[in-house]
Amino acid sequence: MSRGDDPRQPGAQPAGPAAAPPQPAEPAPFDLRDFLARLPNRPGVYRMIGAADAVLYVGKARDLKKRVSSYFTRSQQSPRIAHMLGRVERVEITVTRSEAEALLLENNLIKTAAPRYNILFRDDKSYPCLKLTGHAFPRVVYYRGAVDRRNRYFGPYPNAWSVREAIQALQKVFRLRTCEDSVFANRSRPCLLYQIGRCSAPCVGLVDARAYAADVDAAARFLQGGHREVLAQIEAAMHTAAAELRFEEAAQLRDRLGALARMQSRQSMEAGHDVDADIIAAVVRGGRACVNLAMVRGGRHLGDKASFPLHATEGGVAATPAEIVEAFVAQHYDGVPVPPVLVVDGPAPDETLLEWLQQQAGHPVQWIRQPQGMRREWLDLARQNAQLAIARLLSEEGSQKARTRELARTLGLDDGGDLDRLRIECFDISHTMGEATQASCVVYQHHAMQRGEYRRFNIEGIVGGDDPAAMRQVLARRYTDVTLPDVVLIDGGQAQVGAARQVFEELGADLSALVGVAKGEGRKVGLETLVFADGRAPITPGRDSAALMLVAQIRDEAHRFAITGMRARRAKARKGSRLDEIDGVGPKRRQRLLARFGGLRGIMAASVDDLASVEGVSRALAEEIYRRLH
Repeated sequence: MSRGDDPRQPGAQPAGPAAAPPQPAEPAPFDLRDFLARLPNRPGVYRMIGAADAVLYVGKARDLKKRVSSYFTRSQQSPRIAHMLGRVERVEITVTRSEAEALLLENNLIKTAAPRYNILFRDDKSYPCLKLTGHAFPRVVYYRGAVDRRNRYFGPYPNAWSVREAIQALQKVFRLRTCEDSVFANRSRPCLLYQIGRCSAPCVGLVDARAYAADVDAAARFLQGGHREVLAQIEAAMHTAAAELRFEEAAQLRDRLGALARMQSRQSMEAGHDVDADIIAAVVRGGRACVNLAMVRGGRHLGDKASFPLHATEGGVAATPAEIVEAFVAQHYDGVPVPPVLVVDGPAPDETLLEWLQQQAGHPVQWIRQPQGMRREWLDLARQNAQLAIARLLSEEGSQKARTRELARTLGLDDGGDLDRLRIECFDISHTMGEATQASCVVYQHHAMQRGEYRRFNIEGIVGGDDPAAMRQVLARRYTDVTLPDVVLIDGGQAQVGAARQVFEELGADLSALVGVAKGEGRKVGLETLVFADGRAPITPGRDSAALMLVAQIRDEAHRFAITGMRARRAKARKGSRLDEIDGVGPKRRQRLLARFGGLRGIMAASVDDLASVEGVSRALAEEIYRRLH
């Protein structure tokens, strides 16, 4: 208790039952002039705060006093900044030790708070790589995740397709294995990949360790950009084999040389020497922005990836391509390897950003904004791909918005409201003969599925297979003390809608929001009927209806989400594997199969002949195991 609260002090009021509880002090109004006067001349991060304590914008500064003051003292601001300043109620700051530290803090705050006036890119750092394992006979494999020193990694690649294409090329040219180690350790005969010339079969000794290691080394040098050296080595080996009358070996080397040359001609983007570079171009069009990132490693074009940032056109005012590029670079390279060359569609960056990039990379980084020669062609190509990607996005968004508008009209919701905020939640029940019943809830809003808001519900205490009871349970759990969405879709007909109606009546909810999706004749897509809980007559929009296309999209996503969750729950409940579901595979046969092939993956990779070679597994059972696992 403070001194002023002590009742023994003069002037203190005695406490009694009628005494009013102390009221919290009202926060002092924000005094902008006093705040600006007290700002330090130090590096740090500032946050523009709006109504309801919403973070509107996060920025970094070399000098907080100069940077923050400039927002309120300049007579001319960009339309985007002016739009934001009109909503600012106060400003908060955090002092840091350096500009680089301020940049890191700014990135973290942007990701966690998602301010509406910051350009925000989705935090997707898990770019795929190609991995050569540290095995005595290394395996080439697609990989995402943390790296370790036991293996060698190449990339990153912009997408999964480009990694798999590289793996296929390495199989054709260098014939490296791709099988799991458990399969490799238990092979007794070469697999199909050997038969079609995609593997040298080290598992059964058809290539010795030295020769296989030479192929692995050549593949690694090729991935690192030493393609000329590898081509020359293969060509010399081909001529040597021909001169020594080993014509079959010479023919194989000739084929490998041709495959390598064809792949190189497709991927080469050389500028006279091997180079690692990222090419970044931004386009703003139709109220959307797109950044296209193209990756060149070892002089080879690995592909590109388009990103569409959020908040790039907040308040109807678009950010400039230069602002978008700088935001992309700051967010993208936080935790991602930085190549020595960035060819960028935009002006020179802030000095702090370039210094931070070089700290992240551990080597000098060139920021090339006026490229010449081949690099100019790279940038032009990246810009064209960005334009194509944003055109495709706008076309798809236009179609999806048209579907949302048509569904709202069909359901009687077309009242001139903001369709972008129209929220639809859809429920589905999934189980296997009453076992492991689970309900799914998926969300559609802003003309797209909102995966981060999906939910699953384990259903307990009902008779297995009683879908209406399961629907009653999930709706009661979902909507008790929660605001209902605009539309609740139920995957089912009159029975499920009747069960849902009971819950809505108990909750006092609006029945017009409840719509069932009954399957049509023969369960054919396009013949579904929409069933209403408020007494309206059912309607069958028809297979050409844009509204029904959207309903089917949402319903199918709910079904997918429910069934994947149900399968995982069922497997956990059974505490077994997919082998337990196969008639004829008891504990002993299961143990023998797992011992022979090293695990379920090894069993799935085995042929029928391999399975039949296990003690106690007949040919018929091997065929059944193969059929059930594929």
